[in-house]
Amino acid sequence: MKEERILLNQVFPGKVVRKDLTKQIKEGANVPVYVLEYLLGMYCATDDDDAINEGVTMVKNILAENFVRPDEAEKVKSLIRERSQYTVIDKITVRLNERDDRYEAEFSNLGIKRAYIAPEIVKQFEKLLVGGIWCILRVSYYHGEDTKDSLPFVVSDIKPIQLPNMDFEELVNGRKNFTKDEWIDILIRSMGMEPKELSERQKWHMLERAVPLVENNYNMCELGPRGTGKSHIYKEISPNSILVSGGQTTVANLFYNMASRTVGLIGLWDCVAFDEVAGITFKDKDGIQIMKDYMASGSFARGKEEKSAKASMVFVGNINQSVRDILAANSHLFSPFPSAMRNDSAFFDRMHYYLPGWEVPKMRPELITDDYGFITDYLSEFFRELRKRNFSDAFDKYYRLGHDLNQRDVIAVRKTVSGLVKLLYPGGDYEKQDVEEILQYALEGRRRVKEQLYRIEGVEFADRNFLYIDKETGEEKQVEVPELLPVDE
Repeated sequence: MKEERILLNQVFPGKVVRKDLTKQIKEGANVPVYVLEYLLGMYCATDDDDAINEGVTMVKNILAENFVRPDEAEKVKSLIRERSQYTVIDKITVRLNERDDRYEAEFSNLGIKRAYIAPEIVKQFEKLLVGGIWCILRVSYYHGEDTKDSLPFVVSDIKPIQLPNMDFEELVNGRKNFTKDEWIDILIRSMGMEPKELSERQKWHMLERAVPLVENNYNMCELGPRGTGKSHIYKEISPNSILVSGGQTTVANLFYNMASRTVGLIGLWDCVAFDEVAGITFKDKDGIQIMKDYMASGSFARGKEEKSAKASMVFVGNINQSVRDILAANSHLFSPFPSAMRNDSAFFDRMHYYLPGWEVPKMRPELITDDYGFITDYLSEFFRELRKRNFSDAFDKYYRLGHDLNQRDVIAVRKTVSGLVKLLYPGGDYEKQDVEEILQYALEGRRRVKEQLYRIEGVEFADRNFLYIDKETGEEKQVEVPELLPVDE
């Protein structure tokens, strides 16, 4: 293990960090992991203990001086006034004030509702308008008799907390230094989990959670018990995904605002995740239909225009009963969804993968890794770069799919295979057995969707014999869904 740690630091110098440092500092600062590790990456990306201790002190000082805690907001505002300008770390969102024809920034922790921000900055970072972003900001203050209608606080400079560039070839070449199992463990540690505490199957589930971040227009749901970290990766790990909490949303917010002619969340984020699916509601009557159109084709009609986007959609929620009890009661595993969706087979047929959240362990201290992994910012840029690649034909050389899989099934399986191949073999150097392992996992997740569709609609989804054929030997291999097997198996 020590050799693997040393090798990781040698192959990716400056790109890895000891994850216990994140945990240690996060306890005193309510900021996403990627914000902390951005700073740790600047000062602690090394395996030298003295340099790490010095770096941690530096990061703590920066957070103490510049990170805005809500209870100290007035003190920071006073500092900005007294010094004329001051640097802060905060999340800001921007809106257009049409009456005064200017953009105004709202600070999440600092409590400033209206600060002036130049149009050039907004054009450069459009995510400020939808969901907001964490930044290192320089805020100025000016107030005079002739400025009754102006805003005293001014955002004079911002630096979004994200990696400036990504050397993909460096990563592909670095990957060659590790076995498949070592690489899986590195990815899981980079997401903050300790792979030694997970079974092989649970490791695959952790990787599957990342597929919506690397694959365009990928639809996934994960339902399971509370406290299993279902939304963690979408909220904390990637600055390129957004978690929609609370459930209620609008077509304008999610897809397209016809009044302002601006695209919604799906146009500006790589992944839109919905927390607590039971609460999903649209204020618009056509909201679910537009969502279904988008999930099927990656495009949607709004007014006279058709728009397209590449954002993946993730639905996470809680199952309160055991899976066996739900199935024994002739219900289905999509039952936690709201009534408007619950019996809509067309909506669920657009799911590419159903991750069995009941197989994921509840979060406990030993599941949080203390070992080395990629800085989350580097990891998320790696994920973003992978969205440009496509490995959906990865298994065609060796296998073909059975006749019971319809076109939607095939698309779903190919997308999952593509996403997992990207994560594990970003350079495309995989063998037959590597692809088979991924293909089996992809088929299982789509079959789980199909089995529940059969419970909802019956005969329309009766073709559930998911198998694949070895092109070389002609052997047929069946893929089962564990929760449907007899208990004694």
